[in-house]
Amino acid sequence: MTAPRVAGDGLALTPGLANALAEWLSHLKALDGAAELTLQAYRRDVAGFLGFLSQHHGGGQGRGALADVSVSDMRSWMAYERGRGLSARSLARALSGVKGFTKWVAERDGFDATATLSARSPKYRRKLPRPLTEDAARDMISTVELQATKDWVATRDMAIVTLLYGCGLRISEGLGLTGAEYPLPEVLRIKGKGGKERLVPVLPAARQAVAAYVRACPWPVESDQPLFRGVRGGPVNPRLIRKAMEQARMQLGLPASATPHALRHSFATHLLAAGGDLRAIQELLGHASLSTTQAYTAVDQARLMEVYEKAHPKA
Repeated sequence: MTAPRVAGDGLALTPGLANALAEWLSHLKALDGAAELTLQAYRRDVAGFLGFLSQHHGGGQGRGALADVSVSDMRSWMAYERGRGLSARSLARALSGVKGFTKWVAERDGFDATATLSARSPKYRRKLPRPLTEDAARDMISTVELQATKDWVATRDMAIVTLLYGCGLRISEGLGLTGAEYPLPEVLRIKGKGGKERLVPVLPAARQAVAAYVRACPWPVESDQPLFRGVRGGPVNPRLIRKAMEQARMQLGLPASATPHALRHSFATHLLAAGGDLRAIQELLGHASLSTTQAYTAVDQARLMEVYEKAHPKA
């Protein structure tokens, strides 16, 4: 009898299930362009589900066990996860991974996965994006420049932050630009999550900030090298930008939510407040679903109510 393999989190999986999980993750990476952190989360979630099934049914379960999963099994697993303290949001993510994996196996093995796929995701209140105010965003850009000890690094960090805010980029997208994109055009083609491409207008301020960085950078612009260079000439580690923003927000008295991703939120929120069309903002951000973009309308409404509460005379 072949010994079960052990997943990275210590859960024992039979060779059939371990191989299936590895193949599914490879599929997500190759065809869907899933990020490494996403793959790690899915692996952990699905391995946890498979480990639960094994314990729930009292022994090692092979790949064929997925065909026998019942509605009762799904309810028991979800109750178990909630019982050990998993939040509704995290359980919803885990269920999404389990459904994706089971559907993938079912299509290849030819079984009915209705019991798994029909499981309802727990309801949870989505966290609203936490953007900076327009003044705080401008202050962040200028204050980030003060954190570096080398002048060219300071210029680089300001250029990156300006680009994230001015174009609504994810930090991975900004740092993923190569020398082939320089000089920045008026409209930049960005490859986002899942390899999806979108066109993003580049404001003159962002082009000017990047041009100033290039003039100061000791490394030449090369089409096959990162546009933004580290001190040794390699790619910039995202942690360095997060750290620079952390130091800047402490100086400015801003909350811990003032992160690189908050600049993307700020871009969308400020654009919406200025009368931007929701569909257009969806395209600029590269959101697959309009419902994701609609979160910014709630932020805008919340701010309006906040202003109203402060300005309206109390009875």
